[in-house]
Amino acid sequence: MNTHDATSIPTSLRLLAVIEEVARAGLPITPTTANKHLGLPKPTIHRLFATLEEEGFLQRDIDGRSYAPGARLRSLSAGVLSSLRIRAARQTILRKLSVEIGETCNIAIPDRDAMIYLERVETEWPLRIQLPQGTRVPFHCTASGKMYLSALDQRQLHGYVGSATLEKRTPNSITDPEKLLAEVEKVQEQGYALDREEFMQDMIALAVAIRDPNNRLMATVSFHAPTQRFDPEKALEFLDALRSAATDLSKLTNDPSD
Repeated sequence: MNTHDATSIPTSLRLLAVIEEVARAGLPITPTTANKHLGLPKPTIHRLFATLEEEGFLQRDIDGRSYAPGARLRSLSAGVLSSLRIRAARQTILRKLSVEIGETCNIAIPDRDAMIYLERVETEWPLRIQLPQGTRVPFHCTASGKMYLSALDQRQLHGYVGSATLEKRTPNSITDPEKLLAEVEKVQEQGYALDREEFMQDMIALAVAIRDPNNRLMATVSFHAPTQRFDPEKALEFLDALRSAATDLSKLTNDPSD
């Protein structure tokens, strides 16, 4: 995006232009950095950021200078992703994946401190794990959460690991910061994340990233299954199917007309 002159952005669109820059950055951003593209007067850009923070669309990052999406902007993005037209096609992809694997499949999006299940297709097995749409699950002990952590830059990742409460949900939960960092590094290398009974006992899960046009993680697609039917080795037999679904979901979200 080319730098604008100070008069090229209509006043009514300036807040939206700031939101667009925050979304484009993909990580916490300062008003000065955003303004390299917008070219607004310095007092104006700071006033716009302050307004968006006050209204809950942005929130300050831990460094006190940068801004990240706030609760209202995250809720807005989830609502856009859940639009009826996209959702119908997304459900079709998830249903096909669920039939192929024979287990419940999910799409999850990252929120400030958890992954949220945005979409879900249930298995027909009577024995299944109940995690309905809208459920919030931790980053550190779920397949989708560890997949998200693997997409963070080192500053963000170490900031999370150093400040988060790594709750021991099961005997297998990783609660040691150094072990979690090693696990996330492994996820980065292999391009998928496993939950080996870390969130719930007797449940395993496998997740991969759904990426935006800039190859950034915007969501995850995963399946989970009881250990009576699956172990991690069997789960990995469906890695290609999961990656194929992620590619289809990425194309769908990036260009709904396809």
